[in-house]
Amino acid sequence: MWKRIRHIIKKEFIQAVRNPRLRFFIVLPPLVQLLTYGYAINFDYRQIPLAVWDEAGTAQSREFTRRFSQNDYFRLVSVIASQREMQDLIDRNRITVALHIPWDFSKKLEAGQRTPVQLILDGTDSNAALITSRYANTIIFDYAVEVLNQRLNRLGLGQAGSGPLFIEERTWFNPNRISSTSFIPGVVAMVVMLVSLQLTALAVVREKEIGTLEQLLVSPIRPLELMLGKTIPFVIISLVDVALVTIVAMYWFEVPFRGNPLLLLLGTILFLFCTVGGGLFISTFSATQQQAMMVSVFFFMPAILLSGLVFPIHNMPLAAQLVTYFNPLRYFIILLQDLFLKGVGLDVLWPQFAAMAGLGVSMLTLSVLRFHKRLV
Repeated sequence: MWKRIRHIIKKEFIQAVRNPRLRFFIVLPPLVQLLTYGYAINFDYRQIPLAVWDEAGTAQSREFTRRFSQNDYFRLVSVIASQREMQDLIDRNRITVALHIPWDFSKKLEAGQRTPVQLILDGTDSNAALITSRYANTIIFDYAVEVLNQRLNRLGLGQAGSGPLFIEERTWFNPNRISSTSFIPGVVAMVVMLVSLQLTALAVVREKEIGTLEQLLVSPIRPLELMLGKTIPFVIISLVDVALVTIVAMYWFEVPFRGNPLLLLLGTILFLFCTVGGGLFISTFSATQQQAMMVSVFFFMPAILLSGLVFPIHNMPLAAQLVTYFNPLRYFIILLQDLFLKGVGLDVLWPQFAAMAGLGVSMLTLSVLRFHKRLV
């Protein structure tokens, strides 16, 4: 049995090496995806384009504007003089936020009155608008405290202080709160899923397309031996890709790896049970490689959206939350993030291992039964 499986594995590796398209798909896309997502997907907003409409034109309003223009979070791109200019800049996507300082800004400050300033935010991206508002409110609050302290000093009452409670903030595992550091372990999971899912599906469908699957079936090879011989090479290739993108994540993006490499290997193998089973399942109802590619994308995109990598699972509707329990990518992303950043062990990660093992066995069993039925 193992001799026949070994020959099929050898054949698959030879085909992978000789096929230029397959060589390209095995090596280049994982690196391109990691580099693209690592650089392009960044939730750390910096240099937000800002316009200022300063109707006061006083020393206080210029100082207030300087707090924004000399801050890393904002970039002053225009000083405007009317609402029409502000509307035009927002419509043309040249600014994300506009700061309107009223004409009586300094007068009210000196009189100790409440002084409104207006932030006009582009809400087409609600998440960006929310984060921009937080940044701006922090700057405004700091300036307000400084003005209050100056007024109290003039009255001889000392500083305003911060009250009986104050915050001592510490961020564990990602002290600088760099979004790419949190996101890149999830990209590793996406790369593993894409490569293993599509390669497994394409390997079987390719035999159908060129007419060699029937020749294999009339040979003394059992369906189970054929499946193992077709899938094991791509499991090995996926493990090599995991090692490759992990090295790039650690040494190019400087994402720390604090966990046990053996747990990473074990978790990846369990996850591959799920994705390889999914690839075999896709191959059973795909007649061409194009169909297999399209169906694998159909499975791949919802898996990402329901994994918790981009959108928090607890914010999803209850029905969607229930579906995520059947998504192996959810558990693999948790495992990778905890291994990379927290360095936890099996005593913490065993639920993820158990869930992937259960889903992997179920998917492989379903795929084997359907594959055997199609062959019969």
